[in-house]
Amino acid sequence: MTTTWEPLEPALSVRQVLTLERVLAGDPEVVAGASQLDRPVRWVHVAEAADVGVMLSGGEMVLTTGVLLAGDEEKQAEYIQSLYRAEAAAVVLGLGRAFPAPPDVMRRAAERCGLPMVVLHRPFPFAQLTEEVQSRLVRRKFAAVSLSEAVRTELTGLITAGAPLQRLLDEVARHSGCPVVVTNLAHRVLATAGERPAVDDVLRDWERIARQAGGSEGDGWIRAELTGRGERWGRIVLCGYRGDTATGRLLADRAAEALVLHRMLSGNAACSWEEQSAQSLLTDLVSGVVPVRQLLPRARAAGLPVGRRSFVPLVVRHGEPARLDRVLRLLGLSGIVAELADGATAVLLSLARDQDAEALTAHFAARLRSESGATKTVVAAADARTAWDEVPAGLREAQHVADAVADSSDALDLPAVVRLRDVHLRGLIRLLRDDPHVQSFAERELDGLLCGRDDEAAALLAVLRTYLATGRNKSRTAQLHHVSRPALYRRLEAIQARLGVDLDDFEQAASVHIALLAHDAQQR
Repeated sequence: MTTTWEPLEPALSVRQVLTLERVLAGDPEVVAGASQLDRPVRWVHVAEAADVGVMLSGGEMVLTTGVLLAGDEEKQAEYIQSLYRAEAAAVVLGLGRAFPAPPDVMRRAAERCGLPMVVLHRPFPFAQLTEEVQSRLVRRKFAAVSLSEAVRTELTGLITAGAPLQRLLDEVARHSGCPVVVTNLAHRVLATAGERPAVDDVLRDWERIARQAGGSEGDGWIRAELTGRGERWGRIVLCGYRGDTATGRLLADRAAEALVLHRMLSGNAACSWEEQSAQSLLTDLVSGVVPVRQLLPRARAAGLPVGRRSFVPLVVRHGEPARLDRVLRLLGLSGIVAELADGATAVLLSLARDQDAEALTAHFAARLRSESGATKTVVAAADARTAWDEVPAGLREAQHVADAVADSSDALDLPAVVRLRDVHLRGLIRLLRDDPHVQSFAERELDGLLCGRDDEAAALLAVLRTYLATGRNKSRTAQLHHVSRPALYRRLEAIQARLGVDLDDFEQAASVHIALLAHDAQQR
């Protein structure tokens, strides 16, 4: 069971302090620096000496009666200058004891410096204000530390339970109440969490926003570096955090600690996070569950060039994602790679409009085969798409082509890059494989070899498959099965006897071939 935490309100500002009941009792009036009232108040300090700045560390609201400043305008000016140099949040002067009215020298100096100056027209015990503000600040610090420790405990528990990266980030987003983005050092998005519309808004122009916000923490952009073994390899960003900056930093730091620990326990997670990001994007593109326009910001943030580009969808069988990614880098091609649910690997190339898509795809396929030394590698491709909206259909087409030739590459003379026009009847059968009429047809035509499924029938079925796939080439079939021509003839005669067909008759052979293709597609 987890605890629900709301983001802490921003730290007390000068403006908020002036609205406290105890302060209102002193009839406060802002006489200088009115545009700076949103400065955060870190502490409250009572000080009279002209060189008060040496006692401050920044962010203090300084209270004074001015008894040591009365009658000496030089000291009054120096007092304000000292506060300014120490980066005090504001100065509050109680009138009546030393000054009946706001001193012009102090007021003008504060206005020049942009330092908020407040006067209290009624007598006011400073101890009450100090007690009120200090207690509020202490409570806030305790709440921030409690939140930090709660987040650390929950994230550590998730890690020890083997939770994936996304689960950790979802927890961070829940605590921070804003989108959370993990990037590598090149600002490429590795993972995100938070409400989907808000995340999409952040990703829409991610690279520009990330670089623009890279040097500051304004507008709630809180960052923490991801570092392990002395090497910085990424960062986590809270985007638009609504609480105060100090609490946001605590949350970001706790999240960064958890991500570094997660990486240490799961190996080279920085690489796997990139793979997970690409896999999520490509899976969503193929499935069509997420509107394609909503995926455009994610693609751009993942480092895929999308402006005025041609997209080439590929699906590779018998190719490892890491090897495909390495070939892309060797050839200098832009693209993303991810393994799909069925074991195939999807690749989406992004090419300039003036590049030859077919030539580059063929070059990619040739280099992949030479790198892997695997003759079974099948590269299925759809024609290049110039519109992002057409990419999902292209990926599904490439997947269909890859499925149509799955496990059949040994018996087929396939081109380096297989396209829809290359799969012919096999592609049609793949689409119709779940039709009950097609299933019934296949069972009926092959009944003599499927009934009983004895070892001899299985061997004959393999011979039949090769014989039909090679265009009824007896020499090639005998060679592939390592048998003599007479032995092959005997097996073909046995096949014809079991099926009750004449394989020399084109129509009967075509019928058996279609049935076998349907059977194989159904089995896969």
